[in-house]
Amino acid sequence: MTEWQYVGKIVNTRGIRGEVKVISVTDFPEERFANGAVLYVHDEKAASYLPFSVTGHSRHKQFDYLTFKDYRSINDVEKYKGCSLFVPREQLPLLKDGEFYYYQIIGLDVYTDTGERLGAIKEILSPGANDVWVVQTNGKDILIPYIKDVVRQIDVANKRVTIHLIPGMIDDEG
Repeated sequence: MTEWQYVGKIVNTRGIRGEVKVISVTDFPEERFANGAVLYVHDEKAASYLPFSVTGHSRHKQFDYLTFKDYRSINDVEKYKGCSLFVPREQLPLLKDGEFYYYQIIGLDVYTDTGERLGAIKEILSPGANDVWVVQTNGKDILIPYIKDVVRQIDVANKRVTIHLIPGMIDDEG
């Protein structure tokens, strides 16, 4: 069974020649949206993934604009507004050692370097200089900066992250 990776969403059309406006969430837009690349539009009504071959890509402000083979007019693409774009996970590029996809990190259990379990990573934020992992606990969520001083080990195979707590990271309950 194919595992799918979300890479963006069609939010609108642009012009009359079948171009779509996409909010992208891929780290590799130059590869993902290259001519000839195949994206899969998730059709929720039919519960299927329809292949679309990219024939054009441009970027303006925070949006990517795509055209697809055999979709030459606004009438051909308008029905896909609001649909999500996916690729099979096996097509994702291999990452260097120490690099991870978000889907590999979300869900991992977080432990301190003293062995205390804090919770599980439920979300990753990208506010600027470094990512921030949101750890769901039994109480308040904890924000963990993804920096070398804090994140000591990531063990995807065992679904475990080891961190070093720095002062002020967790609110004192006293």
